[in-house]
Amino acid sequence: MAFDRRSFKVGIVAGVFLVSGILVGLVFSSRLDWLPSASSSATETAPVPVIGATPPNFVPVVKAVMPAVVNVSTTRMVRQGGEHSPFMDDPFFRQFFGDEFSRRFQIPRERRENSLGSGVIVSADGYIVTNNHVVAKADEIKVLLNDRREFIGKVVGSDPKSDIAVIKISAKDLPVIPWGDSDKLDVGEYVLAIGNPFGLNQTVTQGIVSAVGRANVGIADYEDFIQTDAAINPGNSGGALVNARGQLVGINTAIFSRSGGYMGIGFAVPSNMTRAVMDSLIKGGKVVRGWLGVSIQDVTPDLAKQFGLKDSRGALVSEIIPDSPAAAAGIQSGDIITMFNGKTVDSTSILRNTVAQTPVGRTVKVELLREKKTVSVAVKITEQPKDVAAADSETVPGDGKNTALAGVEARNLTAEIARQLGLPPGTTGVVIAGVEQGSVAEEAGLQEGDVIMEINRQSVRHIGDFKRLSGKLSKKDSTLLLINRQGRKLFLAIQP
Repeated sequence: MAFDRRSFKVGIVAGVFLVSGILVGLVFSSRLDWLPSASSSATETAPVPVIGATPPNFVPVVKAVMPAVVNVSTTRMVRQGGEHSPFMDDPFFRQFFGDEFSRRFQIPRERRENSLGSGVIVSADGYIVTNNHVVAKADEIKVLLNDRREFIGKVVGSDPKSDIAVIKISAKDLPVIPWGDSDKLDVGEYVLAIGNPFGLNQTVTQGIVSAVGRANVGIADYEDFIQTDAAINPGNSGGALVNARGQLVGINTAIFSRSGGYMGIGFAVPSNMTRAVMDSLIKGGKVVRGWLGVSIQDVTPDLAKQFGLKDSRGALVSEIIPDSPAAAAGIQSGDIITMFNGKTVDSTSILRNTVAQTPVGRTVKVELLREKKTVSVAVKITEQPKDVAAADSETVPGDGKNTALAGVEARNLTAEIARQLGLPPGTTGVVIAGVEQGSVAEEAGLQEGDVIMEINRQSVRHIGDFKRLSGKLSKKDSTLLLINRQGRKLFLAIQP
């Protein structure tokens, strides 16, 4: 066989190209992570692992907790009609129809009003937790269980300030949901909302914890809501919010909606607050809250600079109530409370809720900043006085008919309201919630949103002062008010 020099050269060239192609391919495949490399350089990043590729299975959880969620239906009689008609004073009308018919025409009518909600069985002997607004003013409460049994419920106690109520049915060996620790909830954790939206019994929706510690929402006086995107709709109120372990972590309460239906934002009262309220209602028929005796406000960035703080956390003490636990412990105006009973205080709402849930008589450690130095004091918590409890959200009219403040409604000025009105921190007084149209106060120029700071040169610090001073007003004398309107102080004279 003759040696072919030309074929040999072609073979050599082809071999070189083949080897070169293999080497180039190895280099590129290594760069593109198509082949594992023997060693990694410091600049290379590890592949991102896929988390939660397999959807969680909630079927066992739903089967375990579903029987403990009940349908709560209420009925109340609403009086309707009875308004005085101008025809009643017409002699021709009376002559034609008669006085008896005229009297019957004015008799108020009653109509039956029904509403639906949800509830959670928390004890085998029939205690059920729901929302206060579900059972408020109800004449009859019916509880429908998962096994279709129906019972008449009786209100054990209710607390409008947290929107929690407890009802009782006569039954035994009922299924219950175990309590969970809502303080351990993490944002992003799976939760299930179970209830009866739009009367559709035993509906389950799934979502995550969107946020915790939501306050200043305007739903209740004591707010520490869990926010979730699990679908909540009318009828879900009072139902269960459970975690992936089947524990009760919240009572579904309200939604944020512009349409009246689900928009991805729901709120639940945390289980720890619910349980504290429930225990108090069962034990004494009312909620006993702890009291510190301070007026507080959030620390804004501007205030943080003034007090030399690194961040805007804590609760700034603006006033100490005389003869209060805070006064006895030596807490001063200008102190910034940063820790209460071992819990970090990031805002006034956290401090307010924590104090309220502290058992009466317990001595707790309070850490605060005073002139940039950390100070620790021991405070013995007492029961919240009735007048203080009522004053927080109470809206009251000016006392006395035909006086200068007749037709004026006022309520306490909170830090949140002050922010909304654009008032400087530390502003005290009562804010006007309404002025009756045509009243002398309206004619004098008093407006909704005005803050009354003085009545006849006497200081108005809270709703108690307003009630006391307005009750002393004469029907003949004019009244001098010092008001704060959008940060500007001015005097206003009102003649009855």
